[in-house]
Amino acid sequence: MEKKFSELTIHQKLELIIKEMVEREVRFKEAIKEFEKIFIETASKRYRGNKTKTAKAMGIHRNTLHSRAKVLKIKKLF
Repeated sequence: MEKKFSELTIHQKLELIIKEMVEREVRFKEAIKEFEKIFIETASKRYRGNKTKTAKAMGIHRNTLHSRAKVLKIKKLF
């Protein structure tokens, strides 16, 4: 019997998503860029746009967060 998606570990969930991306022939750089963008947006929502708290939770400097958001064309950190 298969586990529900919500019961899987993060590793198992990522394996499923990555398998689908490989099957769809998503390029590595595109996959990394999309992951990073969603990760930053989600963390930013969690900390209500507070860049210092978001960066700290992500383990990066606030300036790095700002530059990555700019490169990834994230217009507004919530």
